[in-house]
Amino acid sequence: MTLSAAVALTATVAFAQNLDAGKPPEKLFADGCATCHRSPRGLAKGRFSLTLSWFLKDHYATSSDSAKALAAYLVSVDAPPPRAAAKPGAKSSRSAPRPPKPATSQ
Repeated sequence: MTLSAAVALTATVAFAQNLDAGKPPEKLFADGCATCHRSPRGLAKGRFSLTLSWFLKDHYATSSDSAKALAAYLVSVDAPPPRAAAKPGAKSSRSAPRPPKPATSQ
């Protein structure tokens, strides 16, 4: 009986596979991170891709490859959002300087 249990256990381990293999990083984020994080923006917090991939591998990713891909993705979207171009005729956020008041004599 122990022989059949050992064979069954070995067969189960042999067929284990990484379900995240080959997924694009956007899909990895959507499947594993979006539950808690609405957006990938800002999650890298200026970290290097290598240290971020180590962190993800230790805590969240199923393999080194998926951790590296996810880290590279997070670093790529970590840049600040581009500034919106001002529309023609739109007011500037800064007000124009006012001319000085005319001097009045009494």
